[in-house]
Amino acid sequence: GEFWKQLCREHGIEPNGALRSLDEQQTHDENDSSTTNPSSPSPSSAPISPNGKTTTIDDRKDVFFYQSDDEHYIPRALLIDLEPRVVNKLRGKASKYKDLFNPENCFVAADGGGAGNNWASGFRQGEQHHETVLDMIDREADNSDSLEGFVLCHSIAGGTGSGMG
Repeated sequence: GEFWKQLCREHGIEPNGALRSLDEQQTHDENDSSTTNPSSPSPSSAPISPNGKTTTIDDRKDVFFYQSDDEHYIPRALLIDLEPRVVNKLRGKASKYKDLFNPENCFVAADGGGAGNNWASGFRQGEQHHETVLDMIDREADNSDSLEGFVLCHSIAGGTGSGMG
């Protein structure tokens, strides 16, 4: 979750996927020095959006996000786990980021029991769900203009679907 929160801050995307105006972004950056990157180039253009606020478009949001029809940015992410706790922490009613992720890109095993820190159990359950997960990966790859790779946030030592991978 922290990975996507940081990317949203760096690209000026609100927790609901809306683009923050350049003016709001500068104010936010002044208040949150952890998101300021002095080596980042300043935007070369600052067009005016329909709401009259200045926005920036030159920071390559399209690497980690795609823009929906309603001008919101959605992470190019698949949230996959055998138990719902971590995915629900991001998508649950109490989360600021509940509207950010595409619900079609979230997979939680139907029984929701997880692997119980048992690699063999996770592996067995992974075999049961691999077609669904591969279809999700194929769909996201097909929707990409120029797929360059994958970033995996994954644990191999228990937790985070260690056996499922």
